Amino acid sequence: MTTRDTGNTGKASATADGPQLASKRRARLLLVLAGLSAASPLATDMYVPGLPDLARSLDTNASGAQMSLTGFLAGIIVGQLVLGPLSDAVGRRPVLVCGTVLFAVFSAVCALAPTLEVLNAARVGQGITGAAGIVVARAVVADLFSDGELAPVFSRLGAISATAPVLAPLAGGALLLAVSWRYVFAVLAVVGLLLALGVLRWIPESHPPHARLAGGLAGGLRAIGRVAGRRAVLAPVLALAFGGAAVFAYIAGTTFVFQDIHHLSPAFSSLVYGVNAVGNMAGSLAYGRLAQHRPAETLLIAGGGLALTGPAALLLIQATIGSSMPFTWLCLLTSLTALGIFFPAVVTIAQSRGRAAPGATSALLGGGQFLFGAAASPLVGLFGTHSPAPMAAVMTACLILATLAATATKRTRTRTP
Repeated sequence: MTTRDTGNTGKASATADGPQLASKRRARLLLVLAGLSAASPLATDMYVPGLPDLARSLDTNASGAQMSLTGFLAGIIVGQLVLGPLSDAVGRRPVLVCGTVLFAVFSAVCALAPTLEVLNAARVGQGITGAAGIVVARAVVADLFSDGELAPVFSRLGAISATAPVLAPLAGGALLLAVSWRYVFAVLAVVGLLLALGVLRWIPESHPPHARLAGGLAGGLRAIGRVAGRRAVLAPVLALAFGGAAVFAYIAGTTFVFQDIHHLSPAFSSLVYGVNAVGNMAGSLAYGRLAQHRPAETLLIAGGGLALTGPAALLLIQATIGSSMPFTWLCLLTSLTALGIFFPAVVTIAQSRGRAAPGATSALLGGGQFLFGAAASPLVGLFGTHSPAPMAAVMTACLILATLAATATKRTRTRTP
């Protein structure tokens, strides 16, 4: 592992530790960062199998129970936009420690919630505090690793992030076979405490006082505006936002497509979803290898273009002769695998160019991804779920815009101080 000077030089310096010790520290660091990145996906999906039981327990309907998910996602958006810039002003560890501890506290409140109102309020708090792990983990990587090392690190983190949404419902479903939905949140509370301990033991303060932004939170928030005003950073931020919107459209439509249209059983449709996630993970790992030989900007455009071919082909075939289940699956698997290359590439580029304020850059990346995703998801249902066409159309439109933004990213390539 190498560490970089967190001042304005942006140059890497070799660590004084021996290679074995450095390797162990790197493994522990990446393990905790991966856990921080996966905590929010776990909190998003792990309790989903228990929503019917939750609705009965809190005397509400399905729509009322799903509001807890909406509140959590809103919290993630707000949390990233606030906590990323805050970490630029006060340091990474205070934000991570407070975020993980409060994530555990809000998870415990969810587990004990006597009413739906209390649960929804706690879920918003859980989303805000859980966002610390997502947004600050990317900033820590940008602080500690040189430009040449960003690609393999974000490749590994992306692969882990791809598995979390698959494992979470499986783990939650297994847990719910024995206990109620409340224990899912109890498990999340324990996860939060373990992550807090991991941060305290193995995550160094990567953003020293001399490199921090002046002005506290207000100064950090102003940094978002400055970063957003740089086309070299804004282009990859938009690429990630549109790519994220495509994934949210896929998530919103895929269950209807495979269960209601192609009449797969829930178990078989879960298998389809799981294989697609494995493809996404494989794409992320492939990016780490490809980045050794090709610029990240080139891989970004290639990933976006390949991801676009899947839903575009599905839309064309569905509009002409009608799509079979295997062809639908192949198109979506192709797109998700290519997005496995696209996402770590765009994060690598944005964080490399935004080294002057890594937390603000990470906040723009995450905030845009979830905000655009939340806007894209309802469009699939709005246009109907009678065929794969609405999902494919929304994904195609989003990925066209993502690929255009990826092309703009290459054109605005600059040396970032």
